[in-house]
Amino acid sequence: MLFELRDVSLTRGGRPVLDSIGVEIHSGATAIVGPSGSGKSTLLRLLNRLADPDTGTISYRDRPLSEWDPLQLRREVSLVPQLPALLEGTVESNLRYAAGLAGKELDARRCLGHAGLDSRFAERDVSKLSVGEQQRAMLARALAQEPAVLLLDEPTSALDHDARDAIEATLARLRTEIDISLIVVSHDPEQARRLADRAVRLKAGRVAACGPLAEALT
Repeated sequence: MLFELRDVSLTRGGRPVLDSIGVEIHSGATAIVGPSGSGKSTLLRLLNRLADPDTGTISYRDRPLSEWDPLQLRREVSLVPQLPALLEGTVESNLRYAAGLAGKELDARRCLGHAGLDSRFAERDVSKLSVGEQQRAMLARALAQEPAVLLLDEPTSALDHDARDAIEATLARLRTEIDISLIVVSHDPEQARRLADRAVRLKAGRVAACGPLAEALT
């Protein structure tokens, strides 16, 4: 089991965002689905301590998150945000920065390939990339840290259909190429069916269903 959440609640501005969440997230590919405002992105941020719950406990590989150094945890559990947030410079300089933070040797060709980009993208200026290319560069940057888990927050929400299909194909292929688990936030149940084996369905900050896709998305 990757993550175990027990009675997790979080309030912002006096409003409950997550309410007594109890869920287990297994290795493989899991989708977190639900309507806007249901707490999907907040739940994702809790998994690598970009936020902490007000109450309840979260464990990663049977170890409470409170015992993990946040930076160490984020190298192993890497978040790819909804909107690209690349540093100024080239794609390779972004990858090299991320690899250095994790103390890893950079294999730019490998990272780019896993993210569905040709090695020639290494020297491209990030400001000249399309939104879809930026999203894949963000994925490559996360992979430069050699994480065990990728957290993906609405990875195709800003893309057209062709770019969305390309990102989804990249994520599906990634699972066959390296040993990595994916946790994908999506508002689209059909995308969840394409990308994941299991799902957590949220409604108004609570777990409405959890388990294999056929059970959680009915």
